[in-house]
Order: sequence, then C-alpha cells, then structure tokens
Amino acid sequence: MVRTDPGVTATPAVTGRRERKKLATRAAVREAALRLAARHGVENVTIDQIATEADIAVRTFFNYFSSKEEAVVATLAAGAEALIIEFRARPHTESVLRALREAVLIVMDYGDATRRDQIDALRLITQAPSLVPQRLAVFAAQEKALAEAIAERVHPSPPDVDGVSTADGAGLQQSPEWRDRAAPDPIYPALCAATALTALRVVLDRWLDRATGTRDLPSMTLLREEVDEALGELAAGLDRPGPATAPSPTPADVHAGEADLRADEASVRAGEADVRAD
Repeated sequence: MVRTDPGVTATPAVTGRRERKKLATRAAVREAALRLAARHGVENVTIDQIATEADIAVRTFFNYFSSKEEAVVATLAAGAEALIIEFRARPHTESVLRALREAVLIVMDYGDATRRDQIDALRLITQAPSLVPQRLAVFAAQEKALAEAIAERVHPSPPDVDGVSTADGAGLQQSPEWRDRAAPDPIYPALCAATALTALRVVLDRWLDRATGTRDLPSMTLLREEVDEALGELAAGLDRPGPATAPSPTPADVHAGEADLRADEASVRAGEADVRAD
C-alpha cells in the first residue's frame, strides 16, 4: 500500500543531529515535489520550482534525488519501506499473510489518507505515465525486500544450542526436524511477495477509482475491508474449478450418429455408381 504522509516514517530513531536534518530535508523535498506535481502535473514541474518550494538550492536537490520523477515517487518508496519494516516487526507466531495484513493496517494509519489532496497524490503516483519507470523500480525493490523478509519468517536461522551456534555445525541443525524446516524453498517467498503486493495494488486502484469524479471520499473502512478480502482470497487459494464438461452422449445420440454415418456412406456409394455409369 502507499502512504502519502511523508512527515511520518517507520525508520529506527535517528539520534544524530546531522542525520535528522538530512531526513527532514529529504522529506521536505519529496513533499514539495509531490505537492507541485499534483497541482500542475509532473510534466509541468521543474527542479527549480521544487527547490524553491522546499526552500533549498538546486544543488542541494541533487544531493537527494537524481530527477524530479524520483522525487515525486519518493513518497511511494517511503511507504514501501515502512511496510517492510512493520512486517518484520510482527510476531513470528503470525502467519505470513496475517503479519502482512497487520503491517498494512499500521501503515494505512500513518497519515490522513482520505483527504482529497492525499487521494489526488496517490492517483498521480499510480497513474502518471512519466512515473512508470520509477514506480516499477520501487515495486521491484519492495517485492525483493518483502521476499527476503518472508524467507526469514518461514525459514529462520536455527538458535544457538548450549552456547554453540548451529552455524558452526553443532547442535540443532543436525536434527531431521530442523533440516526439514530450514530446507531452501526459493520460489515461495518471491511468489508470495509478488502475489500479495499485486493484490494490494489492485485493492488500492479499486479504492482510488471510487474517488474519481465525486466529492464523496472513499472510506478507510472500505479500504480495510477490501484488504481483508484480497488477502483472504490469497489465503484460500486462487484456483477455481473450470466450466462443467460437456455431458456424455446418451444411447439415442449414439444411434442417431450411427444412422447419419450410414446415410452418408450410402450417399457416397450412390455417387460412385453414377460416376461409373457415366
């Protein structure tokens, strides 16, 4: 899911004054870029305008972003990073999809996502053609990070036994039970991450569509319900039975078909006789 309130982050506490200042400047630049792009369109905004809006020098802009498109999509990247952080923080007793659901709900509560300007910003990020390369790069990075987090959740490193790390070849990793649990499973984490994040993007797009051309803002309750529905579908499995097969022919159908075949054969023989007579 996308979070568009850049004033809130889920990163660990930064104690250094210099680092706090850098984070504040970066947030101000991406907020200014998104605000101007939502107001005028990405194509009509310049880096000079973003720098002026953020009250920084143009040279300072390039210390944080390589292009105006990257600055606009930085909010999407921040939301993606926040989701991974919250997912990693969930108790390991939760299943993968349960942990993802709870992480999504936490990130959704970071900002006032139902404000009109926030919805316009979300729509800009998800629909502007010029932002496609940057958006795809964010999606790819998020999928990779989530896949790694899922892999750690379902195949955690074995704990130490009697003070000796199992990484040194002693203790618990010798047991068949642990070897089965820790066996590599390369496709599940990547497949689960890609499928779940795609489902969440579908939910977000559907939710944003409800705000198009109307003064009524879609509710967060509806968004939460659709998140639950989407993840529930994944948990239940996406396979569905195909259409019913054609019914087997009855004996009457078989006899009728045989009669038609005999009639066709008789017609062919009659035609051959006519040819010989000629």
